[in-house]
Amino acid sequence: MTATTQLPATRSTPTLLLVSAAGFLASLDLFIVNIAFPDIRQAFGTANLGAMSWILNGYTLVFAAFMNPAGRLGDRYGHRRVFLCGLAVFTVGSAACGFFVLVASRVVQALGSAMLMPSSLALLLAAVPAPRRAAAVSTWSAVAAMAAALGPPVGGFLVELSWRWIFFVNVPVGVLALIAGPFVLKKTAGTGAGIPDLIGALSLVLGVGALVWTLIELPVGGSSATTVGVSVAVAGCAIALTVRRSLHHPSPALDLGAVRILPMWSSCLALLLFSAAHSAMLLGGVMLLTTVWGMPPAIAGLCLAPGPVVVVLVSLIVAGRLIGKVGVGVVAATGALLYVVGIVIWLCTIGPVPDYFTDYLPAQLFTGAGVGLVMPSLSAVPGMALPSPRWGAGSALTNTARQLGMVLGTAVLTMIYQPGVDLVAVRRGWGFVAASAGAAALVAAILAFWWKPATDGSATAITD
Repeated sequence: MTATTQLPATRSTPTLLLVSAAGFLASLDLFIVNIAFPDIRQAFGTANLGAMSWILNGYTLVFAAFMNPAGRLGDRYGHRRVFLCGLAVFTVGSAACGFFVLVASRVVQALGSAMLMPSSLALLLAAVPAPRRAAAVSTWSAVAAMAAALGPPVGGFLVELSWRWIFFVNVPVGVLALIAGPFVLKKTAGTGAGIPDLIGALSLVLGVGALVWTLIELPVGGSSATTVGVSVAVAGCAIALTVRRSLHHPSPALDLGAVRILPMWSSCLALLLFSAAHSAMLLGGVMLLTTVWGMPPAIAGLCLAPGPVVVVLVSLIVAGRLIGKVGVGVVAATGALLYVVGIVIWLCTIGPVPDYFTDYLPAQLFTGAGVGLVMPSLSAVPGMALPSPRWGAGSALTNTARQLGMVLGTAVLTMIYQPGVDLVAVRRGWGFVAASAGAAALVAAILAFWWKPATDGSATAITD
């Protein structure tokens, strides 16, 4: 019995709309907090950027660590069931963020998101015929990428009401999706696979969390060498434990068996590097506009909006067609290089005096096009490289790499910005962004050279 059941073509569009809406919410909450930093700082009485970064990193880290176990749960129990449970958890967590302990409620949100994302892609792959999968994944990825980039502009308007509304806005959409889900999504069969390794997932959270804490604390100098050394040791041991358990557990936290094949390890590595660059760029853009240039959140959010528009247009109109013609590796490498061009433009033009239309806007066209090419192409790899029973675990693995990249990108940028944010710090941050995106382009080029997937979107036999 396979993990998913092919849906009739007539149900493809409603399925795409529903899973994309859920993916939009999950991705939006990865970035919508950025623009609310000043108001949340004031509400909680802290000016510590490192402490504030845990509102982002706590969500993203838990999201990343539990993505693959959640994909395994979908494979075992059926993706519709896990998807709807995740949507309910996410909606409850969103409501709690506005009322209760923020970081703890963000963890609840992240658990729901981790259940949503791999099952949403698996449901979509099952609903769409093989020749149309690249275009469908491009649409799904475009919505997720748009949500990630729209976080600041949407958040800017909501913050005018209250920072709490950046979380409350999820609740009505989540409730409507929960009502529609049982009617739109066909029940999918499970494989009966083993219970996923939750200990491995927890050790991944501990290991990466300790590493992120070290990166944030080092520039501040508020911790002793012994404390930092212990943190590094904990990070190494916990990550090693995750790897060891993933190699031997029947349902591992990380599907390292999939990583052994070229398309999966290269696409995961490229996603990690590019996502680090993307998350650092988005947070850096918010800090430039609000802190260095002194714009209010609503205006800064509007200034960040052209990038998402380009992401959507490129993902929907260009990416799917290019993937079918030249392959995912070429498309991803081209997108990452366009992204680097945008960052270099900023390095050459941005100054202390605000000049949005001349200095900031032109580069957004390049960075938006880059995201619109990279995310859909690399997200399509599991559907092309793996058999259908492993779509859930495969898509979870690529999403895990993406979220871990975001955690590391935010942590490195926070380290660069310590002890304060000025134009010099912003430019150093862009240097990191350009280097990380350039490395992603190199890995994608390796993928393009060594892997030629089947043109009909079906999985192909691959050796390492």
